[in-house]
Amino acid sequence: LFYRGYSIEDLVRSMPSDHSFGFEVTAYLLLFGELPNKEQLDGFIKQLSFYRTLPTNFVRDIIMKAPSGDMMNTLARSVLTMYSYDDAPDDISIPNVLRQCIQLIAIFPLLSVYGYQAYRHYHDGKSLYIHQPKPELTTAENILHILRPDSKFSPLEAKLLDIALILHMEHGGGNNSTFTTHLVSSSGTDTYSVIAASLGSLKGPKHGGANNDMKANLKDWTDEEEISRYLTALLHKEAFDHAGLIYGMGHAVYSLSDPRAQIFRGFVKRLSAEKGYEKEFALYTAVERLAPQIIAAERKIYKGVSPNVDFFSGFAYSMLGLPVELYTPIFAIARIAGWSAHRLEEVAGGGKIMRPAYKNVGEHKIYVPMDERV
Repeated sequence: LFYRGYSIEDLVRSMPSDHSFGFEVTAYLLLFGELPNKEQLDGFIKQLSFYRTLPTNFVRDIIMKAPSGDMMNTLARSVLTMYSYDDAPDDISIPNVLRQCIQLIAIFPLLSVYGYQAYRHYHDGKSLYIHQPKPELTTAENILHILRPDSKFSPLEAKLLDIALILHMEHGGGNNSTFTTHLVSSSGTDTYSVIAASLGSLKGPKHGGANNDMKANLKDWTDEEEISRYLTALLHKEAFDHAGLIYGMGHAVYSLSDPRAQIFRGFVKRLSAEKGYEKEFALYTAVERLAPQIIAAERKIYKGVSPNVDFFSGFAYSMLGLPVELYTPIFAIARIAGWSAHRLEEVAGGGKIMRPAYKNVGEHKIYVPMDERV
């Protein structure tokens, strides 16, 4: 996996061990095509901090009214509403689209977390916390700061979330949501409509659900025979959601291994040790090793099967105390940087509108008058 020609392994390895603005560095790289120097990075961080605020009364009038149980719905609705607060929403010149994209990158964490806080307050009767972001914090640190009632987090927690954001920012092999960004952008529409459409295409994937079900149903997490029986039951549609899938295993592009999963694994292991989740990590390690063998034995496969980045994501987010409702929005908070880069590319290219070709395979029929229909 390469971002603008740079190996994702090299990018992650180069990040400082703590208080790393890794997400910001990588977002700059995707948007501008080059790694920033210190002056450029400082300017970009200040710009994100400047935009990391919502319009007056936006939280009260938009987010807190009619809160949705689906955070992706809340996020898309908020993005579309931002159109009304933009003085030049339909201007698709490169400078204006860049400004809109940087603003959306900055406020996505606020829209997501505040939307969750509003739903949790009005639907579940929980206390309402609306913390303001801090300019000195990284994007990952600010997410934990505005989400947690006490705003506290450890350096390793922030580092792991920062790495998760980096790994989900872009995808080397193409994906549905990024194609949606190109497709809708090619029509010449505004940035807010494009990003709302991209959010719609991302909505709904499962992250870690099957593994949570497995932890609840296995009596002995160290018994590999019991683990194997459960995995086989998943494939036979006898467990969890009866879909016949082992979620987190396999990928449409990465057949030998998902480089993002390989990178993420090490940070997840460190956090599991810090937070006392070594038994859970050992279970994931066993599934990581056993699942490919069971899939190969049960089904005809024509390429390798290995864990993808989402295999560890659900476990990592649960250790961070992130609510399940925010798992996919966290993905969007990362991917908005990639979408922005692709939108800028599409607008700069000035190409024709994309018109996917398809052919109707239905039969031609003879029209039958109403009084002759059966």
